[in-house]
Amino acid sequence: EVQLQASGGGLVQAGGSLRLSCAASGFSFGDYAIAWFRQAPGKEREGVACISRSGSIISYADSVKGRFTISRDNDKNTVYLQMTSLKLEDTAVYYCAADLRGWRTSRAPNDYDYWGQGTLVTVSS
Repeated sequence: EVQLQASGGGLVQAGGSLRLSCAASGFSFGDYAIAWFRQAPGKEREGVACISRSGSIISYADSVKGRFTISRDNDKNTVYLQMTSLKLEDTAVYYCAADLRGWRTSRAPNDYDYWGQGTLVTVSS
């Protein structure tokens, strides 16, 4: 059974930091590109960051560049999203997703084959 388990969300003050984790199982993790998406109430799902299967190619949304860092550990089948300098507008449910075309980094939701259940990040003032 394919699983992507996102964790690490919570309540944090603006300016603070959180680290999200996405633990994968049930598929060949090292073959897949992995991305983090987020969706705020009333808004479309947004691709935040993605990393190719080897970790050599990384892409970020402009809204998080310089503040968020995506990384992966293929030995642990886990991808991380380190979030710093959090802003109120970062509040959303964060999802991780896997793309079989692991050589690329797409931030388009339709390009992804597997999805996790999401973890809520709330940034307060």
